[in-house]
Amino acid sequence: MSCGDHHETDCSEVLDHLYEFLDHEMPDSDCSKFEVHFEECSPCLEKYGLERAVKKLVKRCCGHDDVPTDLRAKVMGRIDLIRSGQVTPEDGMGKPLA
Repeated sequence: MSCGDHHETDCSEVLDHLYEFLDHEMPDSDCSKFEVHFEECSPCLEKYGLERAVKKLVKRCCGHDDVPTDLRAKVMGRIDLIRSGQVTPEDGMGKPLA
């Protein structure tokens, strides 16, 4: 997605790392770049607002359930593999986490 305007930080980069921004899992310098981008780009700001609202809703509705430690470790391991580029999200579609 791109709004068609030139930004110091490209829309695709912002959207690819939106959840890292939402989860406060990126360096402050990157967060600052994203905040500047949101000030300049209303489509990305809208997407950010939507994803933030969904995240809050999920937390409110499901935030009280305890996740088994082994399941959490498997999910986090899969996320790390995807982030490192060793696998794509599509590689694991329909397959159990192992």
